[in-house]
Amino acid sequence: MPAQTVIASDAVHRSAAPRSASEAKHAFARGRLRSKNWDRHVADVDRMASSPGFQSLRDLILELARLSAGEQVLDIGSGTGLLAHAAAPHVACVIALDESPAMCRHLETKFTRLEITNAKVLQTTAMDLRLPDGAVDVILSNYCFHHLSDADKRRALAEIIRVLRPGGRLVFADMMFRISFTSRRDRSVITLILKRLIRHGPAGLLRLLKNAVRMVSGHGEHPAGVEWWREALLGAGFLDVTVSALEHEGGIALARKPGAL
Repeated sequence: MPAQTVIASDAVHRSAAPRSASEAKHAFARGRLRSKNWDRHVADVDRMASSPGFQSLRDLILELARLSAGEQVLDIGSGTGLLAHAAAPHVACVIALDESPAMCRHLETKFTRLEITNAKVLQTTAMDLRLPDGAVDVILSNYCFHHLSDADKRRALAEIIRVLRPGGRLVFADMMFRISFTSRRDRSVITLILKRLIRHGPAGLLRLLKNAVRMVSGHGEHPAGVEWWREALLGAGFLDVTVSALEHEGGIALARKPGAL
C-alpha cells in the first residue's frame, strides 16, 4: 500500500493493546453476545470494556484525540462508557450516544454514581445524531461502525461531519478488514479467526456455521478495510485522514473537518 495511503505513528502501531483488545472481543463474541439485542448484554459489554486490552485501546484513542478543556465531545456507540468516562475529566462536556435503551440507562446511572456532572446521554443511532450543525469539537468511537452496512457507515460519516465544528476531529477504532481473500491482511485476519474457532472443536465449527449463515443472510457484522475507510473519509469531505491497521482485525482512524476552530 502506498505510503500516503496509511500514515502511521508510533502510538498507532503499539502492538500490546490491539492484540489484547482483539482477544477480548473474540472471547466475548464466543461467549454471551450472540444477539444484536444489546439491551440483554449490558453486563457483558461492561466486562469486555474493563478488560486490559480495551482499556489500553481506550488510552490510545484518547491520546490521539488530544482532548483539551473547553471542548465538547461526542462518543458514538458509547456502550457502558469506556471512552466517555475517561474523556469527561479533560473536557467541558461529553455526550454519550447509544441506540440501546438499557445501555443508556446504565450510562446515566454510572455517571450519577461516579459524580460525573459534565456528561449526558443521548439515545439514537450513528446515522441520526440529533444534534445541531457544528455542535461538537471531537467525535470518538470504539468498535461500533462494523455493525453498520457500508451504506450506513457513509450516512454516519455524513452526520459526523455535519455535527463537527470547523476543524473538529474524528478518532475511532474498529474492526478493519474485509470478509474476503483479496488482500494479504484480509487473508491473515480470516485465517486467524478460523483457527480460533477450529481450536474449539465441534462448538467452534458450529459457531463458524452460524456466523456464515448470518453473513449470507445479511445479519452479520460488516467490517470495512483500511483502504475503504480512507476513501470513505476523504469522500465525506475530511482532511488529514490517517487510517492504520493495528494487530489482528483492528484498525484506527483519525480525520479533521475542514476549517479552523
